[in-house]
Amino acid sequence: MIASNLQDIRQKILATAIRCGRATDSIRLVAVSKKFPAADIQEAIRAGQLLFGENYIQEAADKKRELGNAASFHFIGHLQSNKAKVAAQIFQMIETIDRLKLAVALDKELKHQGRTLDILVQINSGREPQKSGVFPQDAEELLKQLIPLTNLKVRGLMTIPPYSDTPEESRPHFRALRLLAEEMKKKNYFFDQDGVELSMGMSSDYTIAIEEGATLVRIGTALFGHRSEE
Repeated sequence: MIASNLQDIRQKILATAIRCGRATDSIRLVAVSKKFPAADIQEAIRAGQLLFGENYIQEAADKKRELGNAASFHFIGHLQSNKAKVAAQIFQMIETIDRLKLAVALDKELKHQGRTLDILVQINSGREPQKSGVFPQDAEELLKQLIPLTNLKVRGLMTIPPYSDTPEESRPHFRALRLLAEEMKKKNYFFDQDGVELSMGMSSDYTIAIEEGATLVRIGTALFGHRSEE
């Protein structure tokens, strides 16, 4: 079932990219595997999916030990500064940087490890007080503060729009993220100015996100099914 779902998602990503005139290899799928067992990840790996998203440090660490280098992981949840050491060890990207304290802790650990790490700055596009992420108007100040942290490579921006039963309502938030990224790109805040990443879109609205410029789409339910907690 996972392999079949993965094929369907890939076909939709491909069709959407073609319809928008985008390069089909400009969009990557982050399979959101939180709360699913390593066996499900292994099934997805056998079907060709190698990039996964996790929300919880200990769960991700356990899966990393079991899977070894068979998969790559992005962290897509709220990260506490005291978890920076483990996060710096097991993830290829942290998509949810939203404060300087966290970035400094990661940079310090990375220096000890002798490596660099890709990051995204999380934008709270809906300005929701209960949600993580920096408000759009504060994004530039945080990006400025990240410049001296040379072990962190700022690759782009990420957002989770306000929940809605109508996927189309996510579009203004996706568009706003793209426009913000374009503005920040002009000021040279990103590590690779020609390859700025936009992580946006989930199971219900990822085709809309692709239409608005997403380069990373985070899909869990449509791939693995509903979690036991849902």
